[in-house]
Amino acid sequence: MADERRAERGLLDTSVIIDLEKLDPSQLPIEAAVSAVTMAELAAGPHATPDADERARRQDRLQRAEAAFDPLPFDGEAARAYGRIFAAVAAAGRKARGARAVDLLIAAAALGAGLPLYTRNGDDFRALEGLVDVIEV
Repeated sequence: MADERRAERGLLDTSVIIDLEKLDPSQLPIEAAVSAVTMAELAAGPHATPDADERARRQDRLQRAEAAFDPLPFDGEAARAYGRIFAAVAAAGRKARGARAVDLLIAAAALGAGLPLYTRNGDDFRALEGLVDVIEV
C-alpha cells in the first residue's frame, strides 16, 4: 500500500489481527481500531480447536489484542449500516448469512464508524464497493 493511501485511522478485521506480527506497519492505518465483533471472534478462537498448542497460541493472541485495543462497540450506527451491507451483498448474488455474516458485521462496524476496513481476505468483502473502503494487506 502506498503511503498516500495510508489512512489516519482504520478498522482491522480479524484476519489482520491474526497476522498482525507478520505485517509491515506501513501497510496499516496510523491509528488502528478493532470492533467488538472481532474481539468476539478472537474470544471464540481458543475454544474452536482441539489442539492444545493452537489453543494456547489463540489465547495468547486474544490476550494481546485485549491489552492493545479498546474495541469499538457494535452500536446503532453499525446496526443500521449492516442493513446496507446485507443489501449490497444480496444484490450481488453473494451469500450474506451463516459464517459469512461475521465478516459483514465487521464491515458494518467500519461503515458505521466511517473507517476504512483493513483485511487479509479482500474477497470476503467484494460487493461492498462504494460503501466501505476495503484495503487488502
